[in-house]
This record gives sequence, C-alpha cells and structure tokens, in this order.
Amino acid sequence: MKIFISTGEVSGDLQGALLVAALKRHAVAAGLDIEITALGGRRMAEAGATILGDTVSIGSMGLIESVPYIWPTIQVQQKAKQYLKKFPPDVVVLIDYLTPNLGIGSYIRRCLPNLPVVWYIAPQEWVWSISPRNTNLIVSIADRILAIFPEEASYYREKGAEVSWVGHPLVDRMQSAPCREVARKMLGIAPEQVSVALIPASRQQELKYLMPVIFEAAQIIQAQFPEVHFWIPLANPAFGSKIAEAIENYGLRATLLENQTLELLAAADMAITKSGTVNLELALLDVPQVVVYRVSRITAMIARHVLKFSIPFMSPPNLVEMKPIVPELLQDDATVENIVKHALELLQNADRRQQMKAGYRQMRESLGDLGVCDRAAAEIVNNVKLNTAN
Repeated sequence: MKIFISTGEVSGDLQGALLVAALKRHAVAAGLDIEITALGGRRMAEAGATILGDTVSIGSMGLIESVPYIWPTIQVQQKAKQYLKKFPPDVVVLIDYLTPNLGIGSYIRRCLPNLPVVWYIAPQEWVWSISPRNTNLIVSIADRILAIFPEEASYYREKGAEVSWVGHPLVDRMQSAPCREVARKMLGIAPEQVSVALIPASRQQELKYLMPVIFEAAQIIQAQFPEVHFWIPLANPAFGSKIAEAIENYGLRATLLENQTLELLAAADMAITKSGTVNLELALLDVPQVVVYRVSRITAMIARHVLKFSIPFMSPPNLVEMKPIVPELLQDDATVENIVKHALELLQNADRRQQMKAGYRQMRESLGDLGVCDRAAAEIVNNVKLNTAN
C-alpha cells in the first residue's frame, strides 16, 4: 500500500510523525507492506516516511508574512504534483496546511479524480472562515475528513462532508510525557526552583514579532523573581543562534534545549507562549500559560478593516470549549505590561492556577480517548480498501 502525506510547519511535522508511526503499526498488525512518501520534516522522516520535500521551514501566518514563502511553496507543490502524476499512491492524506494542500487537493480532483483523499486535521475554517469558498473546496476535495475537534466534525458534516471524529493526537503523545517530578530530575531542576517555559517561535516571523515582547516581559519577571529560571524549547534548529543571541542580549537566566520539549514543558511552573499546538501540550500537562500572538501591523489592519476578520478565540484550549480557559493577548493587547501582569498572576495566585487547571480538565473530555492515531490510521487504510472494492 502506497500512501502520500502532505503537511507543513513544525506542528504538522509532529502530527504527521505520529500518524506515520500509527500507519506502520497498523500495517504490521494487518500483514501489509506499506510505503509512505511525504511533504514534511525531520520528525516524519524519523518515523519512517520518505520525505519528498521539507515543508517545516516555509510556513507563516499572515498576509505580508507569507510573501517570502510563496515561491518555495509553489516549488514544493510542483514537486508533489509531478510525483503524484508519475507514481499515483493508493491514498493521499492531507494534514492541515490550508493553502498548499488546497492546491495539491485541487490538482488531484482535476487530474487524478479517482485517487482517494483523506483530510486529517482539517483547516480551521470552522473557526475563522471569511468566505465559504475554502470550506467548499475542502469538502469537494476530501473523500473523508478525520476531525480532531467535535466542533470541527459538526461544522464539516453540516457542509456535506463525510466526517469521522477520531480525537486529538496529542492525547496519545502525552502518554510518553514524564510527570513534573520526573521531568525535573531529568533536567536537573530542584523541586523548589521557579521554572518558566518561554515558547517564542516555530516560524521565522515569530522571531521578529513575538520573541522581543516575550523576552522583555521575561526580563521584568526575572527582576521581580530573582530565583526564576527560564527554559526555552528549540522548535526549529535553524533558530538556535538567534534565540541564543537574544537570551544574552536580554540578560535572561535561561536554558535553550533541543529534543527535550516534553520534559521541559512538564517541568515548568507556568509558560509564556505563542499560540499553537504547544498550548494543548501545556494544557494536557496541567501547566498554566499565557498565550501571546502578533502579526505585522499591515496584516492586522487588512484583516480587521478590509477582510473583516474576527475569531472567537485563537489558542486550541479555548477553541475546544469556546471559552477563555487561558488568557490570550493578541496583537495590540500583546504588550510587555499585559504579559507580565498575567504571568505574575499565575505565579503568585494559587486560586487562578486552580481555575485554569479546572478548565483544562473540562477541555480534556472533548479531546477523545487514547488510540487517536491508531483510529486515524485504520480509517485511512479502510478508505483505501473500500475504494479498491468499488
């Protein structure tokens, strides 16, 4: 069985790697020979996929911010289309990655109409759809959508898609995470040490728009908490030197770590973080957090005044329950003063921490049971078998 997977960015590479591992397990159990080719990154390669094009470093969020990545994205799309035409797989799995996957999916529907397409983790049009066009395209491209959120499943089902809700893959990933005490022993952190995780960037643009405000806030927190130590997971190895230089420039007592993200997050007393998959990881580890996000002023202005763009929430924990479990400081609200205020509240106010953790517990019930990735893998393989039988 030949499977082609298309995804991008750091989070897509993580979700793709979890799926590749599950597909390999499913193949062994079913006595299948399986070959997986993908657009993705290092994690997917380590899980057993052959990487046709590396898409981890060419993602962005925003209009102006995406301009430098247009040509690299077109190039990798063309490579994928040529591969699909020359070596048609048994199924294509699209993971999130809205614009590039719409391009690949539309090509398949035009040129390879009998090729089954499964969209796993559909783009969040159910949250911030500006027009029905993208939703209609997703529904027309996908033979089946494997949804990770209940609201996502309901939205696409109402739009006419064949949908299965499998749950969120991080439920599976968190089973390998250590508890706080073990994580601290692994990292050499004393039980009484005040440890704060800083998660500034997995995209290039975030180094410019998020890292300075997060690090300046950390500088102020450090002045008020001389015993604090900051821990920074390196989401993208290419950013290592810039983050290390910024740590020195801001005079932070901080440790930058690669390949120990789960341990680092599990050991933290709280986190100041960008919006993204990491918010759910922190929530599932019961770590209080302040979520920050900014794009360029031009992008923000166009989104607000031209596109009339608005969203109820941005961070996944809040999206799951559609209520403010964690504080979100977006664009103009993402100031140093606001970050410090919310961070100090979480460090100093036990009642506020417990309130957030109660929200986490409620959120977990909407993420599904263990075995998410195996359920997704079974759906994908069964889709191939059904298509072959027909």
